[in-house]
Amino acid sequence: MDDMVPQNHMLRLIDKAINWNFIYDLVEEKSCPDNGRPSMDPVMLIKIPFIQYLYGIKSMRQTMKEIEVNVAYRWFLGLDMLDPIPHFSTFGKNYTRRFKDTDLFEQIFSNRQFQETYLKRLNF
Repeated sequence: MDDMVPQNHMLRLIDKAINWNFIYDLVEEKSCPDNGRPSMDPVMLIKIPFIQYLYGIKSMRQTMKEIEVNVAYRWFLGLDMLDPIPHFSTFGKNYTRRFKDTDLFEQIFSNRQFQETYLKRLNF
């Protein structure tokens, strides 16, 4: 699938510019690895609305439909073509449970590493 996304595709450039691993540190206290079913990957929870915003998709339902068929979106999220896409309501529940009443998004998008690498490498 890697060959199907052009080297100069915007999502490939963004993924190369940003080390998304800092998100795991920001959400660590919100997760419980040994209690209940595994939840969605926190980086994916951030990347999905990032795609929605970047491409001007109006709703989460439509975003999930687009992810289902768009190879570049799937690649960016680390999904193969046969990997199931989370239902938009599953995304919503995970998103709310992890991020409700937090300033996590502000922390992520104001994160110095995020801003410096994203803005510098993408010439913004």
